[in-house]
Amino acid sequence: MPIFKTSFALLSRCLSVCCLGLVLALPAYSAAADQKNDKQPKNRVTKAVKHAAPSQKVAKARKIKQVSARKAVPEKLSFGHIAGLQSVFDPLSLKSSVALVIDQDTREVLLSKNENAVLPIASITKLMTGVIISAAKLPMDEIITVTQDDVDTEKGSSSRLRVGTTLTRGELLHLALMASENRAAHALGRTYPGGLDVFVGQMNSMARLLGMNDTRYVEPTGLSSQNQSSAQDLATLVIAAHGDATLRELSTSTGYSVEVGRKTLQYNNTNRLVKNPDWDIGLQKTGYISEAGQCLVMQTRIAGRKLIMVFLDSAGKLSRLGDAERVRRWVESGPLLVRKISDTQALQLIGG
Repeated sequence: MPIFKTSFALLSRCLSVCCLGLVLALPAYSAAADQKNDKQPKNRVTKAVKHAAPSQKVAKARKIKQVSARKAVPEKLSFGHIAGLQSVFDPLSLKSSVALVIDQDTREVLLSKNENAVLPIASITKLMTGVIISAAKLPMDEIITVTQDDVDTEKGSSSRLRVGTTLTRGELLHLALMASENRAAHALGRTYPGGLDVFVGQMNSMARLLGMNDTRYVEPTGLSSQNQSSAQDLATLVIAAHGDATLRELSTSTGYSVEVGRKTLQYNNTNRLVKNPDWDIGLQKTGYISEAGQCLVMQTRIAGRKLIMVFLDSAGKLSRLGDAERVRRWVESGPLLVRKISDTQALQLIGG
């Protein structure tokens, strides 16, 4: 019996040593297997998920699934694309569905494409917002607080101006025109004497006063696709806004910083052409929402002529700037070709 107990104890000890050896050997085996697998051509994202901890695997797999889902969602078509406006011929093969270039002094039409089509204008809206604020002669040093009412519920866009931020009216106007800051523009309209409804009424009244009969505003930012206009009307607006020195200065500013609490926020112009030495821009505004596409309006001087340019519903992020460059090179090249799409053609394209 004692011999049996001793043998059993020795056997147990041997088993323990063997098990310990296996446990110690597993990491080395796993590392060798991983090294072998790494030699096989695999997607890096898949490899990272495989070797992550369980919680990391779930998070990364979920992220990959979300990215794949976003890629699968078709891009929302703009109103101009739905109407087929881009298929209309123009001599420069512009990427914008709507284009208009006129001589500011003579009002001569140098180039036009669907200039009477009425489309959403996105943040080009803010140019009229600036016109109303500047014309009202309100104190630019008055402090305005960003509130929850200024938060975008239309598109859910973000902003660095948090609720509770306090800036002067002049600072908000600068950010709205230069950086297309939505909360800044909304706060300007909300704090207008009489409130937001009165402000929007003033925007529409000014449009009628200027003869912009195709134009309608429902809010001051351009986030709503119900803010609509035509290239003809917007050219009129650019000419009127260019007569205001404040709007010229703020819209063409290359950069601007504001103090928010203990932080300094740096903003840049949404139109990179203002930094380009090849351009002499007197006033400009960009805009984008999915319904409107990429938009741009400018007053500029090319080959000694003051020109007004309007581009609406451009397909790519940089194509509106590319269209402006095409027009500039075309104007500088010599004799101008005028290609005008008739009102009838434009109406047929948009179903009018």
